[in-house]
Amino acid sequence: MSPPRPDVLRDGPADASLTVVLAHGAGAPMDSPFMDDVAARLGAAGFSVVRFEFPYMAKRRSEGSRRPPDRAPVLLDCWRQIIADLAPADRLVIGGKSMGGRMASLIADETGVAGLLVFGFPFHAPGKPPGERIAHLATLATPTLIVQGTRDTMGTRDDVAGYTLSKAIDLLWIEDGDHSLKPRKKSGFSADEALDAAVYAAVTFLSSVAGQET
Repeated sequence: MSPPRPDVLRDGPADASLTVVLAHGAGAPMDSPFMDDVAARLGAAGFSVVRFEFPYMAKRRSEGSRRPPDRAPVLLDCWRQIIADLAPADRLVIGGKSMGGRMASLIADETGVAGLLVFGFPFHAPGKPPGERIAHLATLATPTLIVQGTRDTMGTRDDVAGYTLSKAIDLLWIEDGDHSLKPRKKSGFSADEALDAAVYAAVTFLSSVAGQET
């Protein structure tokens, strides 16, 4: 049985030619400061942006209790449902933060979306090998941009250099960025500068996808 249709947040022009659908990470909701900032910036760049929550996070919001993430089949079905609701799929770029983006990557080819955009891809759990978590990335055909911090504990630059990734995947590295792309003060870069670089790359990628689909 499919999960209930999630509530959504919208940014940017409703009539944009391309809609960016973003899901949250495992521990923070769709209106976390990071998600709010990214959605507002992408919307200001002229893209329609839709955010949604997985069922466990919606229950956290309504019940006020901490819940672990739903199992993968529920998360994937939730993604399939939101894509169907926002169809046509070929006018959508899907993705989001960490877990939400990884789940999107698992169904991107299946659903025929125009692109995939992930901030902080969880290539592996901290301190553990990726195992089968990234196997699908070797054959991913959907145009993809992953924005990753060089010191992300779920996938550093050195970690990812050893993985087999599809040629459809582009990586933007945020120097000294952590899993939320934030650099340390001693790096000489601010969190705002890091997010500027991340969103600039995202807008460039989305503009390219929009051009290919028109």
